[in-house]
Amino acid sequence: MKISRDAGMRLLSIDYKYQSLGLAEPAMYAQEDWNEIGTVKRNEHSNNGEKQASVETLAPGKVRWQDFNQEAYVDVTMVRPGQDPYARNKFNQAESDKLQMDRSVPDTRHDQCRRKQWHQDLPATSVVITFHNEARSALLRTIISVLKKSPPHLVKEIILVDDYSDNPEDGALLGKIEKVRVLRNDRREGLMRSRVKGADEAQAKVLTFLDSHCECNEHWLEPLLERVAEDRTRVVSPIIDVINMDNFQYVGASADLKGGFDWNLVFKWDYMTPEQRRTRQGNPVAPIKTPMIAGGLFVMDQSYFEELGKYDMMMDVWGGENLEISFRVWQCGGSLEIIPCSRVGHVFRKQHPYTFPGGSGTVFARNTRRAAEVWMDEYKNFYYAAVPSARNVPYGNIQSRLDLKKKLSCKPFKWYLENVYPELRVPDHQDIAFGALQQGANCLDTLGHFADGVIGVYECHNAGGNQEWALTKDKSVKHMDLCLTVVDRAPGALIKLQGCRENDSRQKWEQFESNSKLRHVGSNLCLDSRNAKNGGLTVEKPSAYFYRGDSAEVERCRVISKGIMAGRSFIYEDVAERALALLPLYVRHAEETSGTPRYRMAGTENTDDKQKE
Repeated sequence: MKISRDAGMRLLSIDYKYQSLGLAEPAMYAQEDWNEIGTVKRNEHSNNGEKQASVETLAPGKVRWQDFNQEAYVDVTMVRPGQDPYARNKFNQAESDKLQMDRSVPDTRHDQCRRKQWHQDLPATSVVITFHNEARSALLRTIISVLKKSPPHLVKEIILVDDYSDNPEDGALLGKIEKVRVLRNDRREGLMRSRVKGADEAQAKVLTFLDSHCECNEHWLEPLLERVAEDRTRVVSPIIDVINMDNFQYVGASADLKGGFDWNLVFKWDYMTPEQRRTRQGNPVAPIKTPMIAGGLFVMDQSYFEELGKYDMMMDVWGGENLEISFRVWQCGGSLEIIPCSRVGHVFRKQHPYTFPGGSGTVFARNTRRAAEVWMDEYKNFYYAAVPSARNVPYGNIQSRLDLKKKLSCKPFKWYLENVYPELRVPDHQDIAFGALQQGANCLDTLGHFADGVIGVYECHNAGGNQEWALTKDKSVKHMDLCLTVVDRAPGALIKLQGCRENDSRQKWEQFESNSKLRHVGSNLCLDSRNAKNGGLTVEKPSAYFYRGDSAEVERCRVISKGIMAGRSFIYEDVAERALALLPLYVRHAEETSGTPRYRMAGTENTDDKQKE
């Protein structure tokens, strides 16, 4: 294969040598199918079988996606018998490889979306897809789904940015497909700089960013473009359906979710409150204002993207960029929306398939610190209380981003909390502990229940939400405006969530002894999970047996003490700042657009805290 380059653009144009793919030339593009201006001709017959029609005119050297030899392209890197199908991409590549590249997926939209008529004069978009060592089948399926599921006049181009993949042909070969342009980095740049590179080359007035392992659903593009056409300051995202990483089953996601985060600044999905869901019953397909987008899939006006400062070009590889752009859009005059009538599937992985210079935890912490230092004002201290180890990670020079914030007259983070994300609980001076109550691998969890609901334990996800609790100075254990309440002062009595009342003795709890057991003050009974599988947590008499735990683990977690209540342990972590005690000492290790993150314990190595260029 010969690759010719323009030095400035590094756009790849390919003169195929079919033998490199083990193909005879006619298998991919038979010479007689081309006329001198590059029009693909096909024998397409009318009802009487007598007509031959020219389907469409393409640029010289381009083919329709239907004519691209998909099997030959995928076969080169296909998983062979005996190979680990998860090794390269951390999803089941064997399942991906055997699926049709243009497979049908369930139409997961609401019925009202199927009857909706979209504006006819919508602007075209440039679709920017960045990738690094992506599975060929997943990448090709993403491209084909864009072309197949989009009105042709609305897709100006698909710009592939190959972030220095090991095999340049992963992207270069795709340059033969209609509307596809390929850029290749000459070194690893990461998601943010690669996306900016693609956006800078875009010819359309609207940008669409997609991850490289997606599948677009029916009429996914029109509702996104319509919202941006109406207001250029809107940044809009589809509902992100789930493509199972093991069997590639396509599953529709809930339409009752918004993007959010906790003070560890890890993205999470928030369920709408019951009141918000009731409000939406009259118009279930109305746009959803969201405090944060997942970051992998969104549409934005091209000029607004530039005006707003593109991406922070000093962020590396991946992570924290969705946090930064979400804060920036809201605080600087724009808005973020999830559009229910737009659905795009995404493969959610449990770990990254690629390496991070310096480690994924360090890179994520560095990027997150940059976002926090620029956009969160004094509220950044809650992040450092939640993730103390982040203070040891240098974050570089942020002056240009601070200058941008001033130039755009952006609002303070306090405004964001009050007007955009009032659901995020801000720790106050009444809290002596704030975070998670942990029991081995499980954490105290509301289980999604509200007033008068029971509580339980669930696998710790270190993302707050249903596992976020505060122990206050007046001895209440609170989740939002609900407190742990003992129904009866006898062993075996259930604990329920009830509205907090200042002098209600049923809601008073305290830590006692060196093992930090949580005891109900009025009954001297301990919070216990022995009945968790049979209806909820209870209070019980303390056990005489206490397991002290691994002292090395306790030291790493900075736990004051660790004990067992009736054989079950709960952990607290002491943090001096603002009399808070936030538990998580974890660094995110998750796939691009969230899902179910995997966490590992953060390192506590001391580094030079001096910030460098």
